[in-house]
Amino acid sequence: MSRLYFLNPILACSFLLILGCSQPVSNPQNTFSLLPSVAEQYFKGEDSRIDVNTLKFAYSPTGDALPLLYGMTKQIQRVDQPENAQLEFSIQEDKSQSPESYRLEITNEKIIIQAQSQAGLFYGFITLNQLIEDAIAQDTPLPLLEINDAPKIAFRPIQIDVKHHLEKKSYYYDLLDELAQLKINGIILEIEDKLQYKRRPEVGSADALSIDEWRAISDYAIARNIKISPLVQGLGHASFVLKHEKNKHLRDDPASDWAFNPLDPETYEVQFDLYLDAMEAFPHGKYLHVGGDEVQTTGRESGKSALELNLIWLNKVTAFAAEHDRTPIFWDDMPLKQAGLMRPIYDAKMPKATVDSIWQANEPKLNRFIEQFPKNCVYMRWNYHMAESYGNGKAMDWFSSNGFQVMGATAGQTRWTLMPQRESNIDQIRIFAEQSINRNYNGLLLTLWDDDSPHFELYKRGINAFAEFSWGGLKRSKEEFKKAYRHRKFGPRFQSEDYAFIDALDKPVGVWTNLLVEEEGIHRNSLNQRENPIEEHIIDLPDFDNKGAWSEKYAERLAKLEAQRKIVEKVQNTLQQIQTEGTKADYNLKVYNQVGNLVDYNFRLMQTLNTFDIAQTDTQEADALETLNEMKAEFNQVRAKFEEVYSQTRILNKPEGYILDQDHHRHPANQSVNFDWQFTSELMLLQKIDNHFKTRSVLMEGTKTQME
Repeated sequence: MSRLYFLNPILACSFLLILGCSQPVSNPQNTFSLLPSVAEQYFKGEDSRIDVNTLKFAYSPTGDALPLLYGMTKQIQRVDQPENAQLEFSIQEDKSQSPESYRLEITNEKIIIQAQSQAGLFYGFITLNQLIEDAIAQDTPLPLLEINDAPKIAFRPIQIDVKHHLEKKSYYYDLLDELAQLKINGIILEIEDKLQYKRRPEVGSADALSIDEWRAISDYAIARNIKISPLVQGLGHASFVLKHEKNKHLRDDPASDWAFNPLDPETYEVQFDLYLDAMEAFPHGKYLHVGGDEVQTTGRESGKSALELNLIWLNKVTAFAAEHDRTPIFWDDMPLKQAGLMRPIYDAKMPKATVDSIWQANEPKLNRFIEQFPKNCVYMRWNYHMAESYGNGKAMDWFSSNGFQVMGATAGQTRWTLMPQRESNIDQIRIFAEQSINRNYNGLLLTLWDDDSPHFELYKRGINAFAEFSWGGLKRSKEEFKKAYRHRKFGPRFQSEDYAFIDALDKPVGVWTNLLVEEEGIHRNSLNQRENPIEEHIIDLPDFDNKGAWSEKYAERLAKLEAQRKIVEKVQNTLQQIQTEGTKADYNLKVYNQVGNLVDYNFRLMQTLNTFDIAQTDTQEADALETLNEMKAEFNQVRAKFEEVYSQTRILNKPEGYILDQDHHRHPANQSVNFDWQFTSELMLLQKIDNHFKTRSVLMEGTKTQME
């Protein structure tokens, strides 16, 4: 098998535009904004005479079929004669070019699309649809232009992680259509127990989709140039298998459901059965991702090193994948960690000399086992926060310089409970795309972990960023991308920073996360694993006999709230404006609105407690308690609306009898069988309020209400 990394073909001279005496001009008034950006785009400074409203007939001089069409191009029909055709398309294969490349030209009378393959033709029409959408939205003609386009990275998959919940099937189909229009061409689907395994039926959850149902989704994807490959976790992350009584004897540690024993032959019987069913469910995928991250095994105290055990397992599972014509993918972190080489990867400020010295001291530990690293495997170098570090590059280069296949993995979501933050991790996505392009790797994965399980709509900007930088390279800055994203997602009129509501929400959501948690270092995600969390880890409540002390204790938190509430209010007004004036992404906007509603609720709850604490009279206390009681009832409304919106696409509750994992990583989405995990802090605080105000009558006779 050839290496997975190679130099993307440079556009040949024949692929360059010949403009004659006319000089290219810039995009007039930035009217047209393509996403992902194209390799070469030339506007000639004039409008075409093509009426997009009557664009209907297309002719192929080479007899090719039309690709799957979207949006405004869906009205186009193929005809056998060129006379009435306003569009001419063809496939003209040139193996020196990327198979996904295409050329699009708009002349006065005709649109011409030439591609290297059916995939390139498909993407050419997607670009055309974006141009037509912009022309119609802004009531402007299509311009005279020429586009030459090809991806910077050949394989551009995103991860879909379904280990903690499923979406409704219709959402997966809609998602595939959206990904296709972003020129995403792969999915790594972390399946875990959301497949009805035939060979190991105890593993599949009661709500899992059947092999046939997943195969239908896979078929739908391949028709849109998207290949779905399964990720079936092992050696670690094996709770979905090892939590079942039938499989407990395969645990590396009898007390933990986290990892398989790599020395037990039955481990492989189970894993191979799961692989076979997964490959049957996703028959078009090139890869089998075997996992392998975040695990240290002992082989039931075998005396073998963790690195040796890891490689024993890896060789067995990669050999199986090869036998079934799949290229195995393996997270590369454990060999690096076990060799003492992880620290430089996550320290971007570490001097190069220090990194080099650590490698000099520890690389022999890797080299000692180098012959045991399987050559048929793709080593996936994942780094979500420090992709720019010299140590990260050093790790990638070790694998590639020793003849191993390498692919990077960045992230649009890691551990953010309510929505992705840090600007959807755009900086890291861009950096890792740059590294992959510069190192001539032909693959980059965007991970979208379900650990904290935000709504998938909230991943969309990160997915768009990944599409932009993996296809188009670094043509756009981060801010230019954001503008293009708003343009395409919500409409041209909303491209300005006045509508940058996602970034605006970042800080309020950050404040919300642990606002109701008492001490530093305790995250809301871990509350359910704590003993007596309500009394010990949820914030204190006002002391009836020491008025003002509570407000003083939480003064720093309280000081932030009014400003953050104003931000949320502005965001919600922006969302309403886009929904009222725009025609696109209505559901996406509704999801963001629910995020804002929940955040604002917590802010107001804290402010109400403050009002009670600083009340100077019995009447003021009574008013504050009245509001507090109303807010307790209001929470049920906030939650009900939140769940109403989310449940339009998401299955919120796990099936009856579902066995939760031991939760090695304390994933909140795995902490309850219903949707309580989303509201852990809120539910605990409201219970604490209820208990607190029942311990003593604080209202004199004649006051308005009493907590009941």
